[in-house]
Parts: sequence; C-alpha cells; structure tokens
Amino acid sequence: MHLRSLVLSGLVAAVAAKSAVLDLIPSNFDEVVHKSGKATLVEFFAPWCGHCKNLAPVYEELAFAFEHASDKVQIAKVDADAEKSLGKRYGVQGFPTLKWFDGKSDKPEEYQGGRDLESLSNFIAEKTGVKLRKKWTPPSAVEMLNDQTLNKAVGKDKHVLVAFTAPWCGRMFYSPSLPLLFPFAQVSLTLDPLVPDCKTLAPTWEALAISFAPESDVLIAKVDCDSEGSKAACAQEGVTGFPTIKFFPKGSTESAIYNGGRAEKDLAKYINKKAGTHRVEGGGLDDAAGTVEALDVIAARFVSEGAAKLADLVAEAKKQAGSLAEEAQAKSAAYYLRVLEKLGKSAEYVEKESARLAGMLKKGGLADTKRDELQTKLNILGRFKKGEKEAEAADPNVKDEL
Repeated sequence: MHLRSLVLSGLVAAVAAKSAVLDLIPSNFDEVVHKSGKATLVEFFAPWCGHCKNLAPVYEELAFAFEHASDKVQIAKVDADAEKSLGKRYGVQGFPTLKWFDGKSDKPEEYQGGRDLESLSNFIAEKTGVKLRKKWTPPSAVEMLNDQTLNKAVGKDKHVLVAFTAPWCGRMFYSPSLPLLFPFAQVSLTLDPLVPDCKTLAPTWEALAISFAPESDVLIAKVDCDSEGSKAACAQEGVTGFPTIKFFPKGSTESAIYNGGRAEKDLAKYINKKAGTHRVEGGGLDDAAGTVEALDVIAARFVSEGAAKLADLVAEAKKQAGSLAEEAQAKSAAYYLRVLEKLGKSAEYVEKESARLAGMLKKGGLADTKRDELQTKLNILGRFKKGEKEAEAADPNVKDEL
C-alpha cells in the first residue's frame, strides 16, 4: 500500500500530459457543464493544497475509468485558486470540494462520500447507471531506454542510473537458449540470496525513480536487454548478467558499475554521493540539504560568539553569499541572512521557527516542492543551534532537559 501511494503521488505530473480530466475555466464552464446535457463531477482544487495532491491520482484514475462513457458522464476540475470567480459562484470554501452537476439543473449537489476510487465510481454509477469498466494503470516513473535513446540520454545534462534487465531474469532461472539470445554476453547467473533478481529489483527501482523525481538533473532508467530494439545498447555496455546497474555522470558517456546494496536507501546514498543530491528513502531530504559550508561556519560563530558580533557576521555572510554562483546556494544564502536578521530582533527566533516548520512537516499533505523547502529551512535553522555537547558544556543540567 505504501509503495502504491508513492507511485500514485509521484506520477501526477507524468500523467498530466494525457489527462482524461477536463480542465474548466470561466469561458468554457457553462458550455461543458450546463449546456452539454452530460452529468459532470467537478473538483474545485488549489495547486498548493496537500489533500488535492493526494486526490489527484485517484481522480485521474476515475476519469480514465469512465472515459468509455464520455457521452454520458464527464470528470472535470477547476483550479479555484486561479479561477476564484468559479469558486465563489458555487460557494467553495475549502479544497478539494467535489460537486455533482446532473446535466439538467443549474444547482449542483456537493459530494460527501469517500475520496477513493471505489466510493467515487459507486457514486457515479448510482447517479447515472454507468459502471466503471476499466482500471487505469499509472505510467512508470522509470524511463525505458533502448538502442537509440540510451546514447541520447547519457553524456548530457543529467546523471543517469540505468538498470539493465531481462524479463526472464530470476535467481534460479537458466535456459540453454541464453547464448543464442545473447551471443554478445556470457550470461552469468547468481544464486546469492542477498542479490535480488530483476523482478525483485523492479518495485525498488520504481520507488527510487519516484524519490528522485524532484531532482531535475537525475534520471532513473532501465533497459530491457531481451527487447529487439535494446540488445545493441546492452552489448555496447558489455552487460554480462542481470540485473546490471551502471551510473553515467552528467556530461560523460563513461559508465561505472554499481556493486552496492540493492535496497532503496543504498541506491539513494550512492546517487547522492555521485550527483551531489540529498535524497533519502521515500523521497525526503537529509539534514544537509540546502546548507552551505561557508555559511555554516558563520552560523557556528554566532552560536559561540553571540549577538555582540552580529553586525560582523552579517557582513561576512553577505560577502560569502555574493560569491555563490549556483542558484540553489544563493537561495539558501538568502535564508541564512534572514535568520541572522531575525536573531538580531529575537534570540528565540530559531527555536520558535524550527518548531513551527517541524509541525507543518509532521502534519503532512504537502507538495514535494513545499516539503523540500521546509526541510532545507529546518536544516539551516539547525546550524544556528547549540549541539548537545556544547549545550551540556555551557550548562551541566541541560543533559537531563534534553
């Protein structure tokens, strides 16, 4: 269930390009909903709404499931944050709000049922007599590469981690026909129970791809070496066993074989080391994400020297910030400066703000970008706190409080 939730939440953007959900705006709302004569379920949402994000893949699945009856029922949505007039027109006060238009009356019925596929589809079936006919399968977050696309993907602006696999690859499998299928490779089979076969690796690889989806310069990919259009790519890379995992650094076509653990946490740690990212299992960020070493030194000085040196530290921080070329580091530097400014007004700022942000993260329901933003801010705030050893040295009684 956990993996399915990750897959669905991580793939909303991937399916948007071929969405079956109708987008409504003031200029087409009446035409689509009131004048079409079709029953329509409309979701009023906001892009920043965590609950809306959770509903999005289910709603997408619902639309695909009823696409065969598009002449009778429609699944649609309104960005009520952008189209406030429509939200106001129908009395929308929270997100997401689902309203049912029967195609006859101008007055909709508010949907009060469950937000799962079964509840939604049962509601529509009860209202229209149309039943869910097909189950939508979300697209994979893993990019499939072949003879043509492998060389287009590597050596460019992304770090690429590729799993070379075969559909028949199993720990106890062997066929005399293998040398005929793969004349380029001396197929090696492993019976090591600690090394997963291709099928065992597949869900981990999917979860890894979802976890790194927010990273624009990292690609998690796969090559099916049994496919006619991919055998040359496997031969080119000298693949002699399955699964074989290779890492291609950004800007290089030279690959390195990955021989580490096959758990998501192991793979994530490897990518972080190679690509300079900070992802952890499940898609979150580690406690170093967003921090800048030179500014960490200044934060540590504030902790040890106090507010008396604040003006000097701010000047030094501005100097360091001006030397940062990367956009992400420059953004982080701005937050370091903001924290120093706030500390000049309130010595309790770091503790209070940390508690507030931690509470937002714990509550959940956040978009990936917002979650990452809060975590990086928490990481930076943490640089302005005394460590346990420092605090204990300053006050011997602090250990019990901690």
